Amino acid sequence: MAQRKTERLMNLFFLLLASNQYLTKDQIRGAISEYREASPSAFERKFERDKEELRELGIVIETGNRDAYFDDEPGYRIRRDDAELPDISFTREEAAVVGLAAQVWDRASLASESATAITKLRSIGVDVATDQLRMVEPRLSTHEPAFDAVLEAATRRQPIAFEYRKPDGQQARREVEPWGMISVRDRWYVLGFDRDRDAPRVFRLSRIHGEVETLEEPGAVEVPAGIDLRELAGALLPPEPTEAAVLRIRRGRANSLRREAREITGVDDEWDVLRVPYASTRVLASEVASFGPDVVVLEPAELRDAVIGLFRAAVSGA
Repeated sequence: MAQRKTERLMNLFFLLLASNQYLTKDQIRGAISEYREASPSAFERKFERDKEELRELGIVIETGNRDAYFDDEPGYRIRRDDAELPDISFTREEAAVVGLAAQVWDRASLASESATAITKLRSIGVDVATDQLRMVEPRLSTHEPAFDAVLEAATRRQPIAFEYRKPDGQQARREVEPWGMISVRDRWYVLGFDRDRDAPRVFRLSRIHGEVETLEEPGAVEVPAGIDLRELAGALLPPEPTEAAVLRIRRGRANSLRREAREITGVDDEWDVLRVPYASTRVLASEVASFGPDVVVLEPAELRDAVIGLFRAAVSGA
């Protein structure tokens, strides 16, 4: 629900900013799907609430008539000079932080609906200045399915639960109080307090499976004062890979290893050879062994011996 509301507010902002003329309620309703699908009374309530929320954010919504010579239905628009910030100076460090934050929002969930709305406005003869949207143009995309839900929970300070797959292939439900998100080596992570482990932990978003569930009301999570997420990530994340393993993997299997691979070479209809970077022989051996006969270590010998040792221990334990 919160994500849909955010999209609706963003779409309303885009429409009113992009239009060079006042838009009537009917035009706005016809351009935004959630308004269009609502009953007339529900649309009126949502539209009035959304206008107030944008105004509370400091956005000036101008009301006026489309034709200065006729007393027609009033319309709405946002003037670019009202929406733009005044000139602000930053230190080099502050500018870097703002630049990174501005890159987060290249989300297809917003872009697709906004493009549809602008197309609808053009189809009914509304002059739309899309160049004005560059001031809110997104920059960077993410592909983890859990990204939106985790970011929203972290922003709203809500505990979350999800199914998490560890590097060795084991999967379990985790309950986390998110403190924030961070990108390290082109991967997104959520950092927070793991209720199951009773300690701070870091979770890679690409290893979250299924839906992310919010557990409590917004504001339930208290972020420790002075917490440095990058420093915490450096302490909790494994070291950067310094070695590379050559693995033969059956087609369609061991997808977690395939995602890590720097090179993939097809051998035949059944097997591929992958070059996979790693930092810990023990951790990679555990993950390789979890796939059984679907993964064969070609090199290095140290990794192959570690995997064989795990198989022998499993057989003797049985």
